[in-house]
Amino acid sequence: MGVPTLGCTCAVCTSSDPHDKRLRPSALLRWPDPVTGVERVVVIDTGPNFREQALREHLTHIDAVFYTHAHADHILGMDDLRPLSFLTYRKNGPIPLYASEATAAVLEKIFSYTLSPQATYPNRARVELKPLEARNIFAGVEFLRVPLLHGQLPITGYRFGRTAYLTDVSSIPEKSFKLLEGLDVLVLSALRHKPHATHASIEQAVAWAGRIGARQTWFTHIAHDLGHEETNRTLPQNIQLAYDGLSVPIIL
Repeated sequence: MGVPTLGCTCAVCTSSDPHDKRLRPSALLRWPDPVTGVERVVVIDTGPNFREQALREHLTHIDAVFYTHAHADHILGMDDLRPLSFLTYRKNGPIPLYASEATAAVLEKIFSYTLSPQATYPNRARVELKPLEARNIFAGVEFLRVPLLHGQLPITGYRFGRTAYLTDVSSIPEKSFKLLEGLDVLVLSALRHKPHATHASIEQAVAWAGRIGARQTWFTHIAHDLGHEETNRTLPQNIQLAYDGLSVPIIL
């Protein structure tokens, strides 16, 4: 829901620490194309705050979007791809949106004015749904699909190089742990201390992080129950809460 949470006056929602101001989670990857050297830009999820996040990061183009699942806090900013898609379309065609079959079905329903074959809206985003495979190669980088559960809902995490991004996870299937070996950086959701039916608690996430063994783990998708500095003091040194605008060098 973002922090501050609407209608709440708790200590975190009224905190003056900028790290306690949290937009909906998303990830941005930048790397030079191995053939042309041109910077490639890929986003994971376009939530309701996508426009604000794109402005903060001074984005002038996006080459592709990968979706984790179809909940509102991960897809509702898709329409804000429009101006960036107009620029991309002239050079490279529509922006590919990689999504599972279930996620694609929701996107097609909500954004039918853009994604329907019968869409006639002249200023619709120049985007194109792409099927999400087990292994997806984009601009020389492999995006490995990591199956996860969000309550009873199957969702998607991603591994790229020695980094993995796993949000909204309440359970990691045993076979997925095999896909997460040898990581340098792990981004993993950790909602709060109290157990939740569809999200990992801090205790669960710390245990998974220890098992996966990444050199550095960042917790994301954080509710207003967790103050940034207070929580970090209780975590292992190589596990910390992420924050809006965090930038981490990775190896693809």
